[in-house]
Amino acid sequence: MKVGTKVPNVTFKTRIRDDSIGGPNPFRWQNMTSDDYFKGKRVILFSLPGAFTPTCSTYQLPGFEQNAQKFAKLGIEAIYCMSVNDGFVMNKWAEAQSISAVKVIPDGSGDFTRGIGMLVSKDNLGFGARSWRYAAIINDGVVEAWFEEPGRADNHAEDPYGESAPETLLAYLETASETVA
Repeated sequence: MKVGTKVPNVTFKTRIRDDSIGGPNPFRWQNMTSDDYFKGKRVILFSLPGAFTPTCSTYQLPGFEQNAQKFAKLGIEAIYCMSVNDGFVMNKWAEAQSISAVKVIPDGSGDFTRGIGMLVSKDNLGFGARSWRYAAIINDGVVEAWFEEPGRADNHAEDPYGESAPETLLAYLETASETVA
């Protein structure tokens, strides 16, 4: 993905809490679009191979959650975590991680991930099609900055992590704000 590229126009099948439903599972389906998430705001999007996986659950998601206030002070209006998982899985993962600042986006069929050029096969791990790990700063639906892990390939034997870490994006944003100041 290149800086200056508009994000793919996709409809996401999400599950939204609706207390009027009642019962043990008070959620309803709601379609959300790329514009709903990205239009008219400056956000961070990070994507990873799967909910509940070790690096994603131990470092990446918690790191963005813990740094949410720092990102806000640097002009970020929302932080989104995307994975090629369905809305049920993404919501349960967010609940299990006790996150509130980061919002999850389910890309269950991989349409956004395919459109942004980051869909890879992880059949070697029994995952099927998943996202390669990356992060981006998106400003009004356009990629402002791109952070992709090295070695993107189908059935990659490792899961590199560092380029898309919250610390990398913080360093970028801090440098950018110093340049403007």
